[in-house]
Amino acid sequence: MSLSKPVFRWRRPRAFGTRAGMNSRSPVVRFPQEVEVSDQKNTESEPVSDLARRDEEIRIATVGERAPLNRTIHLAAYDPAWPGTFTREAVRIREGLGEQVLLFEHVGSTSVPGLCAKPVIDMLLAVENSADEASYGAALESEGYALRIREPDWFEHRCFKLSRFEGNLHIFSAGCPEIDRMLLFRDWLRREEDDRLLYEGTKRKLAAQKWKFVQHYADAKSKIVKEILARASDALADTDLTRT
Repeated sequence: MSLSKPVFRWRRPRAFGTRAGMNSRSPVVRFPQEVEVSDQKNTESEPVSDLARRDEEIRIATVGERAPLNRTIHLAAYDPAWPGTFTREAVRIREGLGEQVLLFEHVGSTSVPGLCAKPVIDMLLAVENSADEASYGAALESEGYALRIREPDWFEHRCFKLSRFEGNLHIFSAGCPEIDRMLLFRDWLRREEDDRLLYEGTKRKLAAQKWKFVQHYADAKSKIVKEILARASDALADTDLTRT
């Protein structure tokens, strides 16, 4: 890490320990299932059999019908209005769910100033038990959300789609390591311009391709995400920072 830059300091949100009984496997470098859809991944980079397997995983995880998009991905220039949209929604969520909200964060590319993004606000909600949909589902539905993704084998991730504006609400249980990964990636890109530009360049190159599902596009970013996360993790190790 460059000595000319301030020490990168990142801390895990308060009260986040490993919840008893939670899936404790190591975090994997991937993005949560996307709610929108995009075109087929380049078969030169992934065998057809792998594409078929991934499509089946997407089909199983999807709640309701999912039609292929089969086109390129639209990336919008950073919009300074995005944080305000998130802040207003955070008030609604906290009022609607009350003490069930253990953490509510703006994540994804729209949370990083200066970064191009699909114009969809990604939000992260931590609850006591994301598998217990009955404890929060009705409250979210009353606010215009609909469950679109259910992934019991991946940290019990749930994703709700918002109808009032383009938004995805990703739900995990408190203590889930994926939460740390998402927040570390966001905070690192906010601070490190070189990696932000590298990530943006990769996004633009991939977005110009045609994809069957947006999830294929998200999966294709895994290599660069892993690379950037490694640098962020090394920076934390260099400072001997304890994540508490």
